[in-house]
Amino acid sequence: MTASNPSLAPAPDPRKDPRAFLEHLYRVAVDRALPLSTLGPHLPPPPKGRTLVLGCGKAGGSMVQALEALWPADAPLSGLVVTRYDHIPPRPEGLPQRIELVEAAHPVPDEAGLRAAERILALTKGLTADDLVLCLISGGGSSLLVLPAEGLTLADKQRINTQLLESGASIGEMNCVRKHLSRIKGGRLAAACAPARVVTLTISDVPGDDPAIIASGPTVPDATTCADALAILERYAIDVPAPVRAQLESGALETPKPNDPVFEGHQTHVIATPQQSLEAAARVVRAAGLEAHILSDEMEGESREVGKVHAALARAVALRGEPFARPCVILSGGETTVTIRPRKPGQAKGRGGRGGEFCMGLAGALMGQPGVWALAGDTDGIDGMEDNAGTFVTPDTLARAAAKGMKLSDHMDRNDAYTYFGAIGDLLITGPSHTNVNDFRALLVL
Repeated sequence: MTASNPSLAPAPDPRKDPRAFLEHLYRVAVDRALPLSTLGPHLPPPPKGRTLVLGCGKAGGSMVQALEALWPADAPLSGLVVTRYDHIPPRPEGLPQRIELVEAAHPVPDEAGLRAAERILALTKGLTADDLVLCLISGGGSSLLVLPAEGLTLADKQRINTQLLESGASIGEMNCVRKHLSRIKGGRLAAACAPARVVTLTISDVPGDDPAIIASGPTVPDATTCADALAILERYAIDVPAPVRAQLESGALETPKPNDPVFEGHQTHVIATPQQSLEAAARVVRAAGLEAHILSDEMEGESREVGKVHAALARAVALRGEPFARPCVILSGGETTVTIRPRKPGQAKGRGGRGGEFCMGLAGALMGQPGVWALAGDTDGIDGMEDNAGTFVTPDTLARAAAKGMKLSDHMDRNDAYTYFGAIGDLLITGPSHTNVNDFRALLVL
């Protein structure tokens, strides 16, 4: 995906091949968020001292390669960035490697992420006011850059992270907790870089594009508090060790705040956002002679319920031409959540991510509505922990599944979108995209 430019390729005819058209829109959206085309305008000049590159996230590999290609060849450059396993793109021929890339686990952290965080923090030692730290931050960094607070083990962080992921907590809530249970997130990495100047270049994967939430904001001030983190832990019934709870109650694990002088002179640039990717897809839709309507790039909520709301809108358009006239494409982004249902005795664990869960809710509520096709997925190329980027819904999705003896309600009961849509060939599989601007959803109504 990084080697081609879908934006320059002709779009398939939406009336003749709706699925191919929707996949083209997805690829255009992803292409808009690739760092090679967005990083350059935000780069500062080389400093008097040295330039250290630190970073984390699922786009880490492509951000590093873009920086290595764009940074002056005669200017020193070194550092360490951690990305997800299998998310380092092929290195372009002739591009020298100046920044070390390592891999770790996502969405549940592992030992490799812990070692990477320890090394990144160690690299900040000895920095001076003449030095520049370029921080490359993208979605997924919260899991990839793991350094538990005093009193917590990696196993504790893994358990808490898993429980948060399955609780239905929003990304803002999850990252509030992560920041206060870390020695490197929530602005602490920037504090460790003092007195060097820090410039953060980030790709947004969160509603509202707040750098303090992206990857739990390791280089930016944190306005949330220990009390906020405690309230979230209690809301979702997540236990932490008693000594850690005591530290949260006393404020001992508080993060650097917006008025902290440690951030003076620092800069943060959001180089790619979900809205920009949705707008890129909308331009292709209009060029194909259809109307494009972007609902929002900040949608949150339970994935299947958001799917039902989208279905109600698409049915209104298909049946009554309201609130939009046909033919059109309805686009949305953001980050929905999935609450994992308790398994019944002997029931196999379901598979799937936010996109698949959205599509189950969508397909059920559409009820086979003629003239409506849809695609929902994650712009990083991985929906949840599976190998698919997203999932299609067609007017005959329910009928084709029923012909194979599958009931949608059974799969919804166990959060098993991957099996349901995989059995009827409705998975979109692209491999890692090497960027991440979160959920992408497109509904084509003809």
